[in-house]
Amino acid sequence: MARDTLTGTRIRERRTALRLKQAELAEAAGISASYLNLIEHNRRRIGGKLLLSIARILEVEPSALVEGAEVALIAALREAAAARPDLKAELDRIDEFAGRFPGWAALLADSRKRIDALERTVETLTDRLTHDPHLAASLHDMLSTVTSIRSTAGILAETGEIEPEWRDRFHRNINEDARRLAESSTALVRYLDSADSEANLTSPQEEVEAFLEENAYHFPVLEEGSRTVDEIVDGSASLTMAASRDAMRRYLSRYARDVTRIPPAPLRDFVAAQGFDPAALAQAFDAPLGSALHRLATLQAEAGLGPLGLVICDASGTLLFRKPLDEFPLPRFGAACALWPLFTALTRPAQPIYRLVEQSAREARRFETFSVAEPTGGMRFGDVARIEAVMLFRPSFDSQRAGQTGQAPVPIGVSCRICARTGCSARREPSVLAEGL
Repeated sequence: MARDTLTGTRIRERRTALRLKQAELAEAAGISASYLNLIEHNRRRIGGKLLLSIARILEVEPSALVEGAEVALIAALREAAAARPDLKAELDRIDEFAGRFPGWAALLADSRKRIDALERTVETLTDRLTHDPHLAASLHDMLSTVTSIRSTAGILAETGEIEPEWRDRFHRNINEDARRLAESSTALVRYLDSADSEANLTSPQEEVEAFLEENAYHFPVLEEGSRTVDEIVDGSASLTMAASRDAMRRYLSRYARDVTRIPPAPLRDFVAAQGFDPAALAQAFDAPLGSALHRLATLQAEAGLGPLGLVICDASGTLLFRKPLDEFPLPRFGAACALWPLFTALTRPAQPIYRLVEQSAREARRFETFSVAEPTGGMRFGDVARIEAVMLFRPSFDSQRAGQTGQAPVPIGVSCRICARTGCSARREPSVLAEGL
């Protein structure tokens, strides 16, 4: 039913809410009760002076009777229905539902919003508690210290005569272990409290990622050559740990090397002339494909390429670099989804891999991915080759490239622990997201 045909329904709902009888409203509006009955059952259209009069009596804006629920509310209801397509909500009557029961519609939309927020919280906390190496090490240290204190205290309590020298040593051990336990527990509480705080980061990885995000993964001073890698790192107040500074130096050295291979101005000219084509870009500059993917991701805003995400891993599959997108989150700790083309590239070094993937999130979204695995560092006889894989990804809906390859989207997730997709042959562990959460 069209939205503008529900004016009568809204009049009836508003009149009922004000505890007005139909005859009372008709008399106040200067029409018969039978005519108002036809209006309230959407059998007669209403407008002009009569609409203004009824709106004044019902103490609402005329637009509220004509337009009904806000567009945002209708959109929220549609999103809620899209999240559970198996329930087959009557989308063709969504306007009627919002118009007749605006309170229930708002409650449903708000509940869906709260569910989304809770799901994201569950995903974040589960990922953190399950895979956070700092948390695991802290808990192990605390348990070890408690065990040591208990053992020492047991010796003192159960042993009769103890030589003063040994008794003093046991007391000293208990004192030292208790101080260590207090420091460990304080650090752990501070670490957990800083889970959502960028101002109190407690691991080198978090500091590096916060620094990169603060700079939007783009360093114009390095592009222009006005500052060196050491000047950028040493001049940063947010990189407080030696390990953070070392990791940032390694990344910025790679950044500077790729800038030398593919300078910013020629890159922008290439994109303006030929569009988004990573393989052609690498060929035009005689650069490794991984460098071309990295340069596109770091210069996306200036080149007008739209949102681009990037992830880099080593031969063990450990993620070394993350540039996520809102629609394509990347796990901060632990292993990622084994179905990512990033890992397929590790099995086919130097072979470019294009895949269309579909995230198994609340709303399935498709992405184009461009991956390649290449040797990194110098190659010398007798050395073990170090391989790194790079994957560039961007949102894709009606991709011409995907149509040309004839590929069906590959369903993927973020990591097994927080992936609700069933029937996956690559699943390593059960998901904490039960069906229907």
